[in-house]
Amino acid sequence: MLKIADTSAQDVAIETKPKSRQRMLVAAGFVGLLVLSWQAVPSLQRWAGSNVTVPKERLRLATVIRTDLVRDVSVQGRVVAAISPSLFAPAQGTITLKVDAGAVVTRGQTLAVLDSPELQNRLKQEQATLDELGVELDRQRIESKQKALDNSKNVDLTRVTLVAAERERRRAESGFNIKAISEIDYEKTKDDLETAKLAHNHAVEDASLDHERLAFELKTRELQLERQSFLVTDLLRQVDELDMKSPVNGIVGNLMVDQKAAVSRNAIVMAVVDLSAFEIEAQVPESYADDLGLGMPAEVLVGNQKYPAVLVSVSPEIIQNQVTTRIRFDGGMPTGLRQSQRLTTRILMEQKDDVLTLQRGQFLDSGGSRIAYVLDNDNVAHRRSIEVGARSLAAVEIVNGLNEGDIVVISSVDQFRGADTVLVTN
Repeated sequence: MLKIADTSAQDVAIETKPKSRQRMLVAAGFVGLLVLSWQAVPSLQRWAGSNVTVPKERLRLATVIRTDLVRDVSVQGRVVAAISPSLFAPAQGTITLKVDAGAVVTRGQTLAVLDSPELQNRLKQEQATLDELGVELDRQRIESKQKALDNSKNVDLTRVTLVAAERERRRAESGFNIKAISEIDYEKTKDDLETAKLAHNHAVEDASLDHERLAFELKTRELQLERQSFLVTDLLRQVDELDMKSPVNGIVGNLMVDQKAAVSRNAIVMAVVDLSAFEIEAQVPESYADDLGLGMPAEVLVGNQKYPAVLVSVSPEIIQNQVTTRIRFDGGMPTGLRQSQRLTTRILMEQKDDVLTLQRGQFLDSGGSRIAYVLDNDNVAHRRSIEVGARSLAAVEIVNGLNEGDIVVISSVDQFRGADTVLVTN
């Protein structure tokens, strides 16, 4: 008969533990559960009260501090010559260059000569007109003297006639009294006297009018001569400018025309660069245009050394959202500067002492500079309304909404989705 073995040989008898030990183990587990619950409750409460949870490593934090705030803007400037005049053709003609590009020149040195037959011919014509007017003026003076002499002679003759008529009237009056002449002859002498008086008076008045007329004509000739003299003087100046001379000491820049080329009036010929004084030409973003002002202090970084400077010009025109400015070294200019060299330039627009400041971050753009999230000791970020003031490259002034020592999220707050509270996890 087949016998099937059971598992009784594998069974092990378990020793029964005392009940008191079981109670201790249950009590210890209960206490541990209470401790874990006590530690987890605050975290659960924070989690339950927060709308959004964000890991801490995804955030940038900064502390609100009280310090001095310097409002500035840092840009890349380009070294340019403070004085770099350009030479323009004063007239139309053929140019002859006397120097090459890069040549060292001195003030007053002839750099180019312009041959302008039209201008030179016009000068000769106007000079001849000036000489003609000078001759006409001399002729007018002679005619005036001659006319004045004729008028004087006429006045003298009429005066002699007047004296003779007066004498004849007295003689006739004496003869009429003794009945030596008739009354008709006596009346005739009286008429002759009146005629002589009229002739003399008219001669005197004519002489006076002729004197005024001749003076007026002489003045007209003198004014014509003076005007022509001014015209000739201006043409002489233009002819002298055909010898184009350097206005400063320096070097010749790029030549804009070729040798013996025909140039038009006011065409640019070349530029002369004065390398004894440099300035910084910087492009400043349009957002700072209203805050820029002449005389503002600046700093130019050359190598590892900062040099003081001052803002001397601001262009009124905005090109490609930028404003062109000129910055001049104040006190001492560094050595070894080169034309078109790039240098970091910092313009100091405003300084505020002892104000609340916070490091700049993306929270200003994402929050519209009106909200910030402040982190408390329980790692919960609370939303606050803030008001900011002046801004520098690294910090921003806090006018209202934050206190000194507050820890603020300065990274973008877009991830908080406008929540009032945000749980920050480690």
